[in-house]
Amino acid sequence: MALSRSLRLRAVCGLAAALTLAPLTVAPTAAAAPADLREVMFVGNNWDGTADVIRSGGDLARIGRINVVPDRDQRLTEIYLNPVKLAYFLGVRLGPGEGHDQFVDDMYSTPDGTAVVVSRPSFADVVSVDIATGRINWRFPVAGYRADHMALSPDGTRVAVSASTANTVHVLDVRTGRQLGSFATGDKPHENLFTDGGHRLWNMSIGEVTTALDAPWLDWTKGDRHITVVDADTYAPIRTIDMRQRLDAFGRADLSDAVRPAAFSPDGRQLYFQVSFFNGLVEYDVAADRITRVKTLPKNPATSEDRTTWVNDSRHHGLSVSPDGSKLCVAGTMDDYATVVDRATLTEGPLVPAQKPYWATVSGDGKSCVISESGADRVTAIDFATGQPTASVAVGDHPQRVRLGHVPADWTGPAGP
Repeated sequence: MALSRSLRLRAVCGLAAALTLAPLTVAPTAAAAPADLREVMFVGNNWDGTADVIRSGGDLARIGRINVVPDRDQRLTEIYLNPVKLAYFLGVRLGPGEGHDQFVDDMYSTPDGTAVVVSRPSFADVVSVDIATGRINWRFPVAGYRADHMALSPDGTRVAVSASTANTVHVLDVRTGRQLGSFATGDKPHENLFTDGGHRLWNMSIGEVTTALDAPWLDWTKGDRHITVVDADTYAPIRTIDMRQRLDAFGRADLSDAVRPAAFSPDGRQLYFQVSFFNGLVEYDVAADRITRVKTLPKNPATSEDRTTWVNDSRHHGLSVSPDGSKLCVAGTMDDYATVVDRATLTEGPLVPAQKPYWATVSGDGKSCVISESGADRVTAIDFATGQPTASVAVGDHPQRVRLGHVPADWTGPAGP
């Protein structure tokens, strides 16, 4: 839907000290590529089960495409022969899948650029796909019946995946698929973030997001939603953060405590996050253990105010921080725009029209925010300095997660069997 003229205008308007931990540090998501590797971006096309590989900056031109469900027939046979698995499979399709199967939620390449590790919600698993042959190297079925967001450790050796129906996070060896550890979370674990050089792992649980019980007075039906912080070497819990208490203390009892996409400032002192049903973002001071600012962003007048029409309880879903920490990039999913926000003042820049933007990340050169437009099947770059779009490229059906990674320098796609 098009944005109105009025929407294009700017709106007028370390860990906690008690733990005596060193200041929180956040490592970059991708290291510099060796000479024989090329930095790229992987775009997960959730509904058609592919990952497009595009340039990590510039014109975002597509380099190749990987089929991440080469075992689709085998998996479907197993599901249809198991009534319980079939019930959950159809539940994913009718719930978070919006009538579609979800074949790729998240993905990361291995440090040597030979494989991509993918979480597949509808198949409730994580697989490693050889990018030279397109074949599966290993498969790890998660607990329960749906796999969700992942996080890659700074050294690229471990991947954490949320098993959303089992309230569990698994941590896997990216080379072998062997489970290294796991830990319990709140209801419906979602986002995962490694911090402190990979020694700590944060998980955000979002509760039940697929029911129509979305009225504020029915918030109690959504379940136990909190942040779980664990030691990423032992997977022992360090602390639990209930944002309900922090939001209430800040005077925003009206906001949901379901933490959605989140990003740390480069020094790790602030956590920025989105919550269910809210067109804006929240700033949380990690050491002080309190919310310090809340930013409400413009609404699209054409967006329905019926909360049951917002996809999986999202209003805005997608958030990233520029490498220098001066800018935030926000995907206004249900409001059909993306915008760059000045971190010092929380003033938004131009509202860039976008069709159901579902994720926001940072380009390889750090100059741009890259959003996935799930409603238009494309990926668009927005300049952090100007807030204006600079490039766009067509991808597959319903792009969601976009991640930096690497492939061999001469790679153009799987050779096939």
